[in-house]
Amino acid sequence: MNDLRAERLQVMLSPEELAAVDDFRFKHRMPTRAAAVRELLKFGLAAAGIETSVGASAGIKSSEFGVFGRGPDGHAPAKPEGDTED
Repeated sequence: MNDLRAERLQVMLSPEELAAVDDFRFKHRMPTRAAAVRELLKFGLAAAGIETSVGASAGIKSSEFGVFGRGPDGHAPAKPEGDTED
């Protein structure tokens, strides 16, 4: 499993909700349902005034979709100043 996504979230959807997710996924040419759900979550958070990463575009891997932007070292916590160990 990808270390950057170690948490799993299970969500139960009605048939209508699942159809809406699938419609969004295919309309936006997203690779997986998970990517579509993350993007919809990002839109919801943005509507609530919470900053997230830049929107999705076609042709990128599911692992590149995320609610929060990644820094140069992925989602790993920043190293303390003066720490030179790699």
